[in-house]
Amino acid sequence: MRTKQSLLPLNFRLHLFELEDQPWFPHIFRQGMLDFLRFMISKLGAYGPAIPLLEDLLRRSGQTHFTDLCSGAGGGIAGIREALSQRMGVPVLVTLSDRYPNIGAYEFLQAESGGMIDFIASPVDATNVPPQIKGVRTIFSSFHHFRPQQAVAILQNAADQRAPIGIFEGGGKTWAELVIFLFTFPIIILLVTPFIRPFKLSRLLFTYLIPIIPLGILWDGLVSLFRLYNPRMLDELLDRVDTPPGYTWRSGIVGSGPGKQVIYLLGYPVNK
Repeated sequence: MRTKQSLLPLNFRLHLFELEDQPWFPHIFRQGMLDFLRFMISKLGAYGPAIPLLEDLLRRSGQTHFTDLCSGAGGGIAGIREALSQRMGVPVLVTLSDRYPNIGAYEFLQAESGGMIDFIASPVDATNVPPQIKGVRTIFSSFHHFRPQQAVAILQNAADQRAPIGIFEGGGKTWAELVIFLFTFPIIILLVTPFIRPFKLSRLLFTYLIPIIPLGILWDGLVSLFRLYNPRMLDELLDRVDTPPGYTWRSGIVGSGPGKQVIYLLGYPVNK
């Protein structure tokens, strides 16, 4: 099932390379870029429009805990967890995971949340999630990293294990977002970097003196927009998934205006 589409959409997908995906890319630069992403997502509340969808997914599943796949630096998770806890009237717990776990960021979020956010320290492959990881799965800001064959494998794995899954991408994949990104983010990066926590001297060094982190953010941000799957593309991926009986999918866009839209895909077992 699909809902509304964006105006002036980018109706194409280019799978160019992102620096943070490359095994050879130094972790200190990758971490600096992910820390910026976490800061911006949290401050902007980018996933606010998607919180009711995740709440519905949790309630359908009878759970108050979700495991986040491809967590990166955990951008926005703290705010999402707090909003869900308020809406549901009970503490919501989150477990972070990634193929390349950002342990420093996860420990920071765990401490800030008083243990309500924990993490899996060993690598977790989203295309082949270990069966011992039960319950609701989420992927924020990361599904576009996967080529179609890998993306289908993620969806097939969730369906085969009858695991509820919520995939959320900040943005509507529009030309307006592309223009705003190119003209505002170079300035925003320079303005906000001193306020990102936990503080790291290396982040300042590689932002202001040797600007590898800003250049990496701009390149990966531009490529991410080109890589995004819009709802039509998500439905094309679903056509390749062998969905078992009693499992269903929903895709669409929520929110309105540049920077306030979220592309989503939900999958969950249906109780008959």
